[in-house]
Amino acid sequence: MPAARPDTAVPAPVAAPALTTHPATLPKADLVLLAVSIAGISLSAPLISATAAPALAIAFWRNVMSVGVLGPYALLRHRAELRGIGRRALLLAVAAGALLALHFALWMPSLRMTSVASATALVTTTPLWTILLMRLFGHRPPRLVWIGTCVAFAGVLVLTGVDMSLSPDALLGDALALGAGLAAAGYMLLGAEVRRTVSTTAYTLVCYATTAVVLLVVCLVAGVSMSGWSAGVWWQIVLLMVAAQLLGHSLSNRVVRTLGPSITSTAILLETPGAALIAALWLGQLPPVAAYPALVVILLGLVLVARGGRNNN
Repeated sequence: MPAARPDTAVPAPVAAPALTTHPATLPKADLVLLAVSIAGISLSAPLISATAAPALAIAFWRNVMSVGVLGPYALLRHRAELRGIGRRALLLAVAAGALLALHFALWMPSLRMTSVASATALVTTTPLWTILLMRLFGHRPPRLVWIGTCVAFAGVLVLTGVDMSLSPDALLGDALALGAGLAAAGYMLLGAEVRRTVSTTAYTLVCYATTAVVLLVVCLVAGVSMSGWSAGVWWQIVLLMVAAQLLGHSLSNRVVRTLGPSITSTAILLETPGAALIAALWLGQLPPVAAYPALVVILLGLVLVARGGRNNN
């Protein structure tokens, strides 16, 4: 795929070659970073559920805080790169930030409408949406990738089940979580494209700043309360920002360039057992007996996707 051109006025569709490239040997360091990323993201759902603040406000402040942390470093060390980002790369990064905002705006409220288990399971349909979007752009994933993705997602379904409640709120929460998974897939694919020519720091700053602006507009339009909470709530938001945002999403942005969007997004399936474990230790919510064999099924799916991606070289 040609590199992003500064004179490109409109972002071009994500072409297939950038989505099909996988290293012959997966870098061990990036696999470790991906594991840290998943651990940070896994803290998100239990922490959001335990934080006594509006979900949209939490999403806004975690992004504002992330920009506050990353901004000074990015402006100090990547000022020239930020000034020289091509129009196409900039528009794609802004689009990725808008999709990340949509992901937060859909998923975080869903945690208040349906169970954490159901919301987490449905939002981790990201790899399935990723494969479908890649197929729209002309990429034909190998059969092993399809099988691995389906096996991993089946493990999530075994672990959490699908919310069969007829409650309108629960059903709406399920739909929001499912939409959040689709938004995350688009965010992942656009991020993989931008990261071909832009550093993690520069891309992350543009992306998170865009996300914060979009969420601010949503909060103002919806009349969401933006302050007035206890110090404990603010510390929980800070913890969410550090664990889920800086370690979680930022490290995912770092490794997606080498591991590829298929492997990175499929690994997010581990958020479900990770969140279940944290909820058990912190909130006293013990996972069901099916959690243990389901985890094995999820790991098997990840192995199949990783092998399928490498064999597609």
